[in-house]
Amino acid sequence: MRRASLIAAFVLLASAAFAADDVAVEVQNASEPTLCAEKDNVYLKLVSPEVRQFKVESVHPNYIGTIVVDRSAFDLHNCPDLAAAPFITEKPRRITIFENADWQLIGHTIPNFWRKTIVPVRVGDKVETGAQLLQLWTRTQDRAEEVLVLYPQDGYWRARPLPPLNLKWSAYGSSFLVGPVEFDKRPFVNIREVVFDPNTRSLRLQFVRGGSATLRLETLDTDRQVLDVTLDPPVGGDLPFAALRSMFVTEINNDVAHLGWRVKGAQNWERAPIMDFRRASAVEVWAGRLVPSRHNTSAPDTVFRDFRGR
Repeated sequence: MRRASLIAAFVLLASAAFAADDVAVEVQNASEPTLCAEKDNVYLKLVSPEVRQFKVESVHPNYIGTIVVDRSAFDLHNCPDLAAAPFITEKPRRITIFENADWQLIGHTIPNFWRKTIVPVRVGDKVETGAQLLQLWTRTQDRAEEVLVLYPQDGYWRARPLPPLNLKWSAYGSSFLVGPVEFDKRPFVNIREVVFDPNTRSLRLQFVRGGSATLRLETLDTDRQVLDVTLDPPVGGDLPFAALRSMFVTEINNDVAHLGWRVKGAQNWERAPIMDFRRASAVEVWAGRLVPSRHNTSAPDTVFRDFRGR
């Protein structure tokens, strides 16, 4: 009986591993070089008409335990367009959209935000229409930690794990998009409505093009954050269903420097510097850094994995 149980367990594990490799996605690099550390010049597109479910994982970089001095200051060196931005007299506002003992959803107005569309944010019967930035906070170790950010007007997300034991705080870095990714001046996702469900720790996006995506906070600890994403229906045509946006200037001045990917059925990973990569078919994608950067030193790596078509 014990031997039969072990064989059955092995079969289940093998089946689970095969299911995780169910769909290979096309990874395309549309990045452009820049000297400005505050410009999103890295653009990775994930394309597949089949994908209904996948995971986005934000994980502390491999060197996180070695950081003594973190760096996250805004750097406008070689950024003439940003340095010359017009002065805005309107003051931003902070709005508490939802709050209980464990979670807070905070909205912020951004007077000079690049897209002027109105995206309602709903929690139960409460609707907020003025927020250009959403922050999800959780309470842990007797203090509040901001762990997830969404800009509803253009669909940009940022995520991070809880701070590691050697740091009181860690930085955001790369952004990602979920849903039909379009382009108008820059990549964006056109969201019609955002619904937050605190009971399931999920945010549901309704898209202007039709369809929806639900992002559920599956795992959150001092190592990683995992978001389980469901698309209903899959994003059809040639539009990406997800994308990564980030920054690379040099190997020591970036938010992402390398890309790793695993081909379906392969027993090894392939890797390339982010600006050298062109395209690949992959069942798992990692974007991160091998050595510390002077920009957002503690910012997490990003992993896209477990692509499924059912």
